[in-house]
Order: sequence, then structure tokens, then C-alpha cells
Amino acid sequence: MGAGRPDDDRAGCVMEDLVLARWAGPLAIVAGALLVLTDLGRLLGGRGPVALTTDPFTIVVNAGYAVAFAALAVALVAVYLRHARAAGGFGALAFVVALVGVVEFGGNMWFDGFAAPWIAEVAPAAFAAERTAVLLTGALTSYVLFGLGWVLVGVSVLRARVFPRAIGVAFVASGVLGLGAGAAPLGAPAGLTFLVLGVWLVRSVSRPRSPATPPPAAPAR
Repeated sequence: MGAGRPDDDRAGCVMEDLVLARWAGPLAIVAGALLVLTDLGRLLGGRGPVALTTDPFTIVVNAGYAVAFAALAVALVAVYLRHARAAGGFGALAFVVALVGVVEFGGNMWFDGFAAPWIAEVAPAAFAAERTAVLLTGALTSYVLFGLGWVLVGVSVLRARVFPRAIGVAFVASGVLGLGAGAAPLGAPAGLTFLVLGVWLVRSVSRPRSPATPPPAAPAR
């Protein structure tokens, strides 16, 4: 039964030695900071079709918010590689749901950041049109998967005990708030959690390890 353990250890080391895994800390910091800044910026921007067309600040922060989700997807992969072995099967499930949620929600925000300004300029009446069932289903799915993904990641972090317990709790809270992340600043907590996790990862890597305990001296004869 124990014969497979060395292979498991080598597999875990290989995953943690991947370039993306080694950069998990900085990637999490960049993605988290970008998500927080752009989501808070959305609070200061204008609302409605006119703002999407005429307000440069609103256009920039909405586009930046969409780009932040692309960075978040990359950071999520890197962070998962750092604790995949300890996370186990449940962690793999949590990672998949979270990644799909980020991709789905990122597409939603890409529309707001890049497509909506064009629609606001060429067909502003479209924003007053009745929402179809297909559109509402797509939007609801992205919100649910985004929030559920972070809740599962938080539970996975708590189970794996690789990162601080507070990080796991923060991910769970971010997921609950993330169900409404389309409205600023409810997406910022997930970014802040990634930012804090990134700082912790960078500090844990740079922290000097304690020297190994020397073997006891042989008794004098």
C-alpha cells in the first residue's frame, strides 16, 4: 500500500515546481489588486447607455474590470497548483467550478466593458428592450457559478489546511457576496482575498527556513 507514496510525493513536487505555481503569489497580488481597483472604480463611474458612450472613465473601468477576470483565472490556476495534492478530489471539483464561474462571469463583464459601449452608441434603444429568457438564464448562471465557485474554494482551503484558515473563511464570504458581483463593489471582496493570499504566498516563499537539527554527536569512548 505504501509503495505509491514516493510517486505521489514526486507528483506533488512537480506541480509545485511548475513556473505558474512558483509565480502564484505575484499573480494573485496583481489579479486581486486589479479586481479591487476596477470594481471600486465602477462606483465612481456613470450609469446607463449615455455614460457607457460618453464617459471615458466609465468605459475604462468597465473594460479594466473585464480584464481583471482574465488575470483572476490565471491566478486561480496558479494558486490551485500550489495546493492541489493536499486539496484532493474535492479541491479539484472546487477549482473546476470556480474556474468555470470566473470564465462565465468574465464573459459577462467583457460584454459590459467592450460590447455595451458600442451598442449604446449605435442602438441605445436596445437597453430598454425586454430581457429574453436566454439572456436572463446566461446572466443568472454566471452569477451563481461565480459565487458558488468561491464558496467551494473556501471550503477546500479549510479542508486542505495549506493556507491560513482566515483565507478559507474569506473565500466563502467572497462567494456569498459574489452572487451579486455585477453590482459594484460586491466583486471586490474576492479580489481582496486573492490579494491577501498573494502577499501570504510571497512572504512564505521568502521566509528563511530554520536550519536542520544536527545529528547527535557520537558518545566519546
